[in-house]
Amino acid sequence: MTGDVDLESAPYWAALVEHRLVLQRCGSCSRHRFPPMPSCPWCGTTDTDVVEARGQGTVYSWVTVRRPFGDAWAGEVPYVIAAVELDEGCRVFARVDVDADDVAAGLRLDARYVDHDGWSELRFAPSAP
Repeated sequence: MTGDVDLESAPYWAALVEHRLVLQRCGSCSRHRFPPMPSCPWCGTTDTDVVEARGQGTVYSWVTVRRPFGDAWAGEVPYVIAAVELDEGCRVFARVDVDADDVAAGLRLDARYVDHDGWSELRFAPSAP
């Protein structure tokens, strides 16, 4: 992972290394949120719990990346980045391991994890039928 891990996002990054997905849940209105932030965007409270998510959701929207961002990525294209609406009610952005022609709104997905040097990446794959 590149960049700094802040106080709010540290539990998220630590859980990914353990192949778990965690979200913040408001201690007042009980809404789940992502990305991690210091207070609830709906009710404003700072009362927050970190809870484990099921890691399941549906494709809300997506883009297919067809141009590599550099030579190191040339072998990766095309790939799909999606806004995944989690069953908990919030959305995350992640790569979806699916052929670009097979992605569609509403496609059911399960979380998977890809380990890199010193960090783990959240990805999704189509749910088994």
